[in-house]
Amino acid sequence: MDTKTYPEFSTNYPLLLTTFMKRPVRYYPDQIGVVYRNHVTGEYQRFTWREWYQRVCQLAHALQDELKIQPGKPGQLGDRVGTMAYNTHRHLELYYAVPCTGATLHPINIRLSEEHIVYTINHAQDNVIFVDDVVMPLLENIYDRIKDTVKLFVYMSDKPGLPETKIPNLIEYEKLIEGRGKTFDWPYLHEDTIATLCYTTGTTGQPKGATFAHRQLYLMTLHGMARQSIVNTPAFVDADRLGENAVPMLNTPLFHIHGWGAPFTTVFSAQKVVLPGTFTVRGFCELVDREKVTSVGIVPTIAAMLLDFKDFDKYDLSSLTNVGVGGGALPLGLKTKLEKVLPHFRAGSGYGMTETAPVSIGAFVKKHMVNWPKEAIDEVMVKTGLPSLGLEVEVVDEKGHPVPWDNKTVGEIVIRGPWVTKEYYKAPDKTAEVWYDGWFHTGDIAKVDDEGFVIIADRLKDVIRSGSEMVPTVLLENLIAMADFVLEAAVVGVPDSVWGEKPMAIVSLRPGMEATEDDVIEFLNEHGVKTGKITKWMLPKLVAITSDIPKTSVGKFNKKAVRDNLDRFLAIAKDTSQQQPA
Repeated sequence: MDTKTYPEFSTNYPLLLTTFMKRPVRYYPDQIGVVYRNHVTGEYQRFTWREWYQRVCQLAHALQDELKIQPGKPGQLGDRVGTMAYNTHRHLELYYAVPCTGATLHPINIRLSEEHIVYTINHAQDNVIFVDDVVMPLLENIYDRIKDTVKLFVYMSDKPGLPETKIPNLIEYEKLIEGRGKTFDWPYLHEDTIATLCYTTGTTGQPKGATFAHRQLYLMTLHGMARQSIVNTPAFVDADRLGENAVPMLNTPLFHIHGWGAPFTTVFSAQKVVLPGTFTVRGFCELVDREKVTSVGIVPTIAAMLLDFKDFDKYDLSSLTNVGVGGGALPLGLKTKLEKVLPHFRAGSGYGMTETAPVSIGAFVKKHMVNWPKEAIDEVMVKTGLPSLGLEVEVVDEKGHPVPWDNKTVGEIVIRGPWVTKEYYKAPDKTAEVWYDGWFHTGDIAKVDDEGFVIIADRLKDVIRSGSEMVPTVLLENLIAMADFVLEAAVVGVPDSVWGEKPMAIVSLRPGMEATEDDVIEFLNEHGVKTGKITKWMLPKLVAITSDIPKTSVGKFNKKAVRDNLDRFLAIAKDTSQQQPA
């Protein structure tokens, strides 16, 4: 009697996101796996892994049977399912039900301008959009501009019923999944089936859509988890490796580059996932205290907001030990101030972009550094970092040659690896602008030190060209942020008749602090020029003190907005060139 074999399930076993969600329900079905706090009402919902998985199965049935969402195949996207949602349990359910049935998830960045949101929906050709109740006003504002593209809308709320709305084809999420099967025969898709479509923030034109297959997200997740297994803990840190007992909070919006990969790593690790809705300082502290959160990802802006929060002593935040900072450079001054307020807090820098899904570079303590003093380790942890496992990363000059590891020669970061986006959706010309000579060209300027650490210097479009020299704005911003009186600082170039451009620093002060524009220059001279970190010609010629530094939808400094409104900032800026050293 012949024995039938299935070789396609050995060497050709597909790498699918389905694998991630099956693990926790098999190992820990009755343990609390997902905790969601409604950021408006403050009410909590808790789901065991079994309950959460059953809801994903019910949603999968609804997608196929009721909404008639069709799967894709390699080279052809499935029906696009858009989400206009915050970090809720329903959004996490969509993160698995949509791609694991073969369709393509499009997390819509609801913090973009309305014009850009409309563009991404129409460009992606979303078949259906799932929308949070608190986002309904935004949807109603743009409805007339997307109604010819989107066929159906699904309303997500903790309260039963539908709101009064002008949108005619609105379906209630809980009614949609109610009564459907709590198991699902998940298809063994081809691993190159497109799972997600993520759009850039569009700071230099219309947003561009980056596509990611199941295989890409699977490999990114595994390599990220492997990196955590080889972390070298500094000797001064009393750290307990919590493994599956870690409690991560998914603070990065799920509409922003896969929430930095957290929906995949946390579910696959069967760690209790804490979902805050959206970020508020008080809500953040309450969740850390109540759920004993151990790790979180934040942008520097949120770090500054935490530093500005006066009620730390009302909450026990001692469980929070691991903080990843991305979306912008982590200034040493900000890290130092934050860890002084939160002694258990350990922050490290990182770098990624929409096109890298986003994992690419992160802070890392090498094994020969573990006994270094804290001050030296802190210097390491605010560097952009080392390439992620599985990726090739270089910093190259204009001829494509790697720059020397001398901590001063700058070049462009180029990347290649299994989870870098293959293409921009329906934009071959834009793809050709970034993919050439075998590398993805990021447009970010950096240098490399003698240990191989990449250190971001600037965005190519933001670097200030003064005479024949380049002024790296990130370096200046990091130095200014070290001043005790500074909360945040952004540096941009402004036109100059002699030098072409000159640097202007835009500075916000910490609450209760008083300082002048001259104090900023004096600090930079003392801690930058005299220490050799910058030269005197790099000092800002203008300084503007304001509480309103423009930010992008993801919390980065919006330097395009500054340049577009330059007259407003020039009007409040002081000419500091006379206060600078000869």
